[in-house]
Amino acid sequence: MANQRPNILVLFTDDQRFDTIAALDNDAIHTPHMDRLVARGTTFRRAYIMGGSNAAVCMPSRAMLMTGRYLYRLQGAGQTIPPDHVMLPQLLRDHGYATGGIGKWHNSPPAYARAFSTGAEIFFGGMDDHWNVPACDFDPTGQYPAPRPQPQPQPANSQGPAAAPQPAPQPQRPPQPQPQMQAQAQPQQHPDPQARPQATDIASARETRAETDIDAIRREGLTGRQLRMARRVAQKHGLAPISDFDAVRQLRAHGIDPFQRSNMLELVVPAEGGGSDGGGLPPLPVDTGGSPPDMGRVQLPQTIQMKKPGLPSTETVSPADRRAAEISQIQRDMARRRRRKLALLITRLSAFVFMPTILAGWYYFVMATPMYATHTEFMILSADSGGGGMRSLLPSQYANSQDSIAVQSYLQSKDAMLRLDAEYGYRSHFSNPEIDPIQRLAPDASNEAMHKLYKKDVKIGYDPTEGVVRMEVIAADPQTAFKFSEMLVEFAEERVDQLSRQKREDSMRLADDRLEEAKADRRKAQADLIQLQETEGVDPAEQLAALRAQISNFEAELLDKKLQLAALLDNPRPNRAKVDGAQGDVRRLEALLATLNARMVEAQNGQDSLAARAANIAMAQADLQSADLFLQSALESAKAAEAEASKQVRYLTVPVKPIAAQEASYPRAFENTVLAFLIFAGIYLMISLTSSILREQVSS
Repeated sequence: MANQRPNILVLFTDDQRFDTIAALDNDAIHTPHMDRLVARGTTFRRAYIMGGSNAAVCMPSRAMLMTGRYLYRLQGAGQTIPPDHVMLPQLLRDHGYATGGIGKWHNSPPAYARAFSTGAEIFFGGMDDHWNVPACDFDPTGQYPAPRPQPQPQPANSQGPAAAPQPAPQPQRPPQPQPQMQAQAQPQQHPDPQARPQATDIASARETRAETDIDAIRREGLTGRQLRMARRVAQKHGLAPISDFDAVRQLRAHGIDPFQRSNMLELVVPAEGGGSDGGGLPPLPVDTGGSPPDMGRVQLPQTIQMKKPGLPSTETVSPADRRAAEISQIQRDMARRRRRKLALLITRLSAFVFMPTILAGWYYFVMATPMYATHTEFMILSADSGGGGMRSLLPSQYANSQDSIAVQSYLQSKDAMLRLDAEYGYRSHFSNPEIDPIQRLAPDASNEAMHKLYKKDVKIGYDPTEGVVRMEVIAADPQTAFKFSEMLVEFAEERVDQLSRQKREDSMRLADDRLEEAKADRRKAQADLIQLQETEGVDPAEQLAALRAQISNFEAELLDKKLQLAALLDNPRPNRAKVDGAQGDVRRLEALLATLNARMVEAQNGQDSLAARAANIAMAQADLQSADLFLQSALESAKAAEAEASKQVRYLTVPVKPIAAQEASYPRAFENTVLAFLIFAGIYLMISLTSSILREQVSS
């Protein structure tokens, strides 16, 4: 099973830009090995690093790759990886893999010892001299007491590391002091390991000074374009900056202004007599003292050119000329692509924007038939029949908005259009062959098509704040437009009269019906009372009153007789004749009272009792009184309805009368042409944006 495990190789290129691979759409660079990896594997085009807290971005990038942690979950800036952060090689090593590391490791030797079981050419550090890299051999103990110095190429007549030839001084660029080079090469002349710079001294004084200079450059507020140009100038002069700010720092340390116009032009146009470096500039003084002689400025990565004998060769073009030719070819291709894209853009704009706009302008300025407009303003007023005094002198006030809206709707309806056509020939006027085809109405056009043109030519608007109805009538002839306006105003007056008349008739009709009903009820009640009185002959109420008077008298006499009888009976020896007489009187009076009461409440001779007949007459009188009240109310309602009907009278007044125009009002050629241009441009822009978004989505 162990033999079936896959081998894992991780290539971590230090601080490589995302656009430095030819297979990823960069035609100005040659990376065949990476191109093969791209072709055979999977490419992530939207992968980003989280950056770092200092200029050495490689430290957190490598630490995040090894541990799988975010930037803010690392220890410090990622310069060291503590033991509790498990690394990917450490995990593979614990599962039986043999792990090894080669190259740069800027994350402390102890972490390297935990991660890898073997290695070679190990560099524990950050920014350093690329020609004198203090590489170390693998140490299983993880101590790495001293780095192994790299062999230095020496010239034939040199006697030691300090005997390297100095570059010839140039008046434009003052040479750097040589003692710095000798001081940097000094560790190679001492075999004592304690005198050499240790690989563990990562935050050296040189790095601290470089970071201080870079922070100062950051505060200058340089633009992104200036930083990119500075990096290109530094690479052209053989420097190896780790960032754009470091490029500015190194160029200034060598006395070069990266933003000088001549230095920027040298990036494209080589100087006269230039060699392979393209600039013909003198070599810069290197502060490490370890650069190979006779190399000039070296732009990494590249190999050392070996001296060749002067043998015959088929190459007749120098590298500088070939490079200039390639740059010229790239520039010509870019210019050709720009011209092609510009031509396509102009073609599309001409087809979709300019040509339609020109056609629209030609129509409005040349072909369109002049149209004349007549303006009219009118108001709908109502009568004010308020109380007396000064208010009764006011003739009218503004009507409500419903009447104005109703008149507006009527004037724009098919009814008004058909009436205008029947009385003045609206269809025949707009079917005239002299009108241009776009505005002309077909002779056999339907009412719907004619109404569509009618609503376009008859514009009516109502202003509720002023109560004014504004009307604009458009026609091909000024007199025709004037006549159309007058007839439409007449139609509006008739419609206003019809609306007010209908309101008055409706309100008066209801009041008149109620009045007639009240009159009929009153007549019926009076007839019923007269009929009862004729039937009874004598008023039962009077008879009933006479009987009640008699009953009262007899009851008083009966009471006296009873008192007399009681007085006789109180005598121990009453007179029997008087007692019998008194008792007889009492019996007779009681019988008489019973007879009188019976006459009041009992029917006699087939007729109702006097009380019933009196009640009927009283009810008839009450009905008559109610009918009188209803009649009075109906009369008052009729008067109020008449007053309200008088208020419903509407009048149409025309403060601005129609006048025939002398100059054409339409078409507005310039405004319409500009509007057409904006419409076509907006449609083209919308289609272009939509197609671009769809193309981006499909390509993604």
